[in-house]
Amino acid sequence: MDLVLNFLNYGLLGLRTWQLLLVTLALTHVTIAAVTIFLHRAQAHRALDLHPLVSHFFRLWLWLTTGMQTRDWVAVHRKHHAKCETAEDPHSPQTRGLRTVVLRGAELYIAERKNTDTLQRYGRGTPDDWMERNVYSRWIWHGCALMLITDFLLFGVAGVAMWAVQMIWIPFFAAGIINGVGHFWGYRNYDCPDASTNILPWGILIGGEELHNNHHTYPTSAKLSAKWFELDLGWCYIRALEALGLAKVLRRAPVARVRAEAGAAPAQVDLRTLQTLINNRYDLLAKFAREAQRDFREELAKLRLSAADRQRFAALKRWLRKDVAAIPAPQKDTLQDLLARSRMLQTLVDMRTELAGIWQQSSVSREQMLVRLQDWIARAEASGIRTLQEIAARIRGYAPTAA
Repeated sequence: MDLVLNFLNYGLLGLRTWQLLLVTLALTHVTIAAVTIFLHRAQAHRALDLHPLVSHFFRLWLWLTTGMQTRDWVAVHRKHHAKCETAEDPHSPQTRGLRTVVLRGAELYIAERKNTDTLQRYGRGTPDDWMERNVYSRWIWHGCALMLITDFLLFGVAGVAMWAVQMIWIPFFAAGIINGVGHFWGYRNYDCPDASTNILPWGILIGGEELHNNHHTYPTSAKLSAKWFELDLGWCYIRALEALGLAKVLRRAPVARVRAEAGAAPAQVDLRTLQTLINNRYDLLAKFAREAQRDFREELAKLRLSAADRQRFAALKRWLRKDVAAIPAPQKDTLQDLLARSRMLQTLVDMRTELAGIWQQSSVSREQMLVRLQDWIARAEASGIRTLQEIAARIRGYAPTAA
């Protein structure tokens, strides 16, 4: 009888409480690694190739711990990128509300995976072998049941609680936190079109997925960290797999390299400079936004404004990084009022819009883009506006790099 009670309480391994906590964290972290390395970077974005043994281990582990199918997850995620922040985005807090995405993220995923059009359009190129057809896709929740039995046998009653934590880990952190908070709160390195943010600069708990703004800016990059102070733990694992010959990195985000000395910059920008600018356009727009906010503060201090107007205009600072067309109507009206009072800010906003438009017109040839860029630089340098002159110097100083 004592042996039975001891087995029920502690399982075959008989671990202590602190050991159970460590094992739980380790098991959930393997699941996080499987999602970020296999599902996200390798399958959804083709940023790296994994050895078949590694790929199948991750597929098996995800079947045991999440019940998710590769094609379903990949299709929903690709649609998120294609329709980001629109009504068709499966899980945007900008359209569905932060509370809904955080608390019901798994429900949103399940609802979208039932959309056959989503699966057919966005789920191509995912595994379709015998195991996928006859085991993982056929017996979807049997893997989770097998994990429950295993946890109970190894850890006793505590194993049931460990299994419950394993089951909610991805729905909460991936479906809720990344898809919700990662599009609502945090800091941004790049001025990409959507609302993605970096939640924290240390991508440890969710394997690097915390660096969500970096990912949305360069979605096909295997590495999610961009700044020196950012840590992408998933990238560390990828590099370890690569060193063992178990992975091959296919793509990384371009790194903006600016010549330190002004004299090193070419007197005339060319097609190579244009291509480098296009590769680093989000880095440039983020730099533009930071410098424009400085000029914005200085200009507000110079204008003769009432206290009410000063407070009203000060709230516009966060909208300076947006295209005028993307600014909500109330803020747009306030901005137009301010621009009518400041020729300098009007020029700054117009030139920012014009600069972004250089690479947005797909029907224009590279030679025509280059002519427009050269003209923009000449006018920026002659404007007498510090931000425009600094951005022009940065464009000239970009050193060509491979993506």
